[in-house]
Amino acid sequence: MENKKKLKVSAIRNGTVIDRIPAGELFHVIEILGLARGNFQMTFGTNLESKVLGTKSIIKISDKFFEEDDVNRIALVAPDAILNIIREYQVVEKRPVVIPPEICGLVRCLNPRCITNHEPVKTRFTTGITPEGLVLRCHYCEKETGQKHLQIINNN
Repeated sequence: MENKKKLKVSAIRNGTVIDRIPAGELFHVIEILGLARGNFQMTFGTNLESKVLGTKSIIKISDKFFEEDDVNRIALVAPDAILNIIREYQVVEKRPVVIPPEICGLVRCLNPRCITNHEPVKTRFTTGITPEGLVLRCHYCEKETGQKHLQIINNN
């Protein structure tokens, strides 16, 4: 006799569910969004079965809706993520994250001589996709940075 258990996580009334986060990026997403420092009711799970990713993580945040900069931060580390917007316990929108053609003020330039590391200049990168993944090119010094080396500026 097979004993199947289902983990039940309470539904949220209003808020956002971030789905399809790569399993190893869960705490990175929590950090870059500043969720650990907030007063948010949050439920998360990791190493969950996923048809798309193999394994995935998921975060449910009550009464939290994300602005464009935060959605772009998510896209940088979880480009396959989907935001499920919840209102009155219903999914009212399923929004895949999209890597924008330009990223401003969200990532540090890794070139120590770049003006953005010495002057109060907002960073600015163009984005591109290569076989190795996402690449950002600094507008000021043209230094290219791959997805694995991004230093994302946290949301405070």
